[in-house]
Amino acid sequence: MRTLILWIFTLILSVITTIEATAQTRDQQMRSKVDSVLAERYYKTPYDTNYVVRPEGKLTLKVRINQTGNDFHAKGTVNDIYSKADLSTNHKTTFSVAAIYRGIGIGMAINPAKWKGFYKDYEFNLNYYSNRLSLDFSYQRSESLAGDIYRDDNLQQMQSGDITMKVANLAGYYTFNHRRFSFPAAFTQSFIQQRSAGSWLAGISYQGGSLKTSSGLKERNPNAPEVSIEIGHIGIGGGYGYNWVLGKKWLLHFSMLPTFVVYNRNKFTVNDERKHAKRMRFNMLFNERVAIVHNFSSRYFAGATLVMNNSVFDDNMVVVNQNKWRARAFFGMRLF
Repeated sequence: MRTLILWIFTLILSVITTIEATAQTRDQQMRSKVDSVLAERYYKTPYDTNYVVRPEGKLTLKVRINQTGNDFHAKGTVNDIYSKADLSTNHKTTFSVAAIYRGIGIGMAINPAKWKGFYKDYEFNLNYYSNRLSLDFSYQRSESLAGDIYRDDNLQQMQSGDITMKVANLAGYYTFNHRRFSFPAAFTQSFIQQRSAGSWLAGISYQGGSLKTSSGLKERNPNAPEVSIEIGHIGIGGGYGYNWVLGKKWLLHFSMLPTFVVYNRNKFTVNDERKHAKRMRFNMLFNERVAIVHNFSSRYFAGATLVMNNSVFDDNMVVVNQNKWRARAFFGMRLF
């Protein structure tokens, strides 16, 4: 009887061990298959490998420090009164870490100023870069817009909380020389530019949003008007980008995509009275990018980038200029 029990117990352990081994084998096969599919996609070469190559290593880890800001400038003469406004939001500084496996990544960002209650604005950024098509999107809601407004010789200071600003910027562009010129080499490091190359760009831009005075401004200055400005602009245009490779370890990137506004929707209201928007004689959206990348070796790299979205509106009486920018410094390593 004891022998029979021992035999049954041994049989059960054998079955459990076999099941576990089978499950581990299936798990390994699944991971291997997924990795094989990702590797095939990652190393697919619809580009000229004399100019652009994939870096070695399966996993890339990056740490980044980011800073963003938004400036608003306006000047002109209306009813024989010269006015000038120079306003800006609080700068947003974040620290982030990211892990990218075979071109697919996840990241996490923290904003120490928001934790401490110093930064109360909201901002969202989304960027997609490929050799052929790329996209930049940002949305910002800010109550920290502040600065100086001059009317003739009179100075009025706008304080944080006097104006609520909401603005969205979108830029999408197509790279004609995508086989030899790589945006990701400059901005995501998922490619390496081996030889200098440039490309003409075609793109479309959108900028929309609103500016509204707050009730707090009215309480502080009862004579201040209630102003609401709503804008929406779509632009189409083209530009040029260039990746300059120095000594096989340095990469300098410059690109500009100006677009001419082909459609706009503007609404200007003062004290609930709708004002007529004049026809713009000059109405453009600009998208500029600068980057520097240094590859210390096949494993370690570092660099900095600057992305800007600008708009210029001129109706022959008032010139308005808005500048949204994001600067980033990063350090990364590739694991083989």
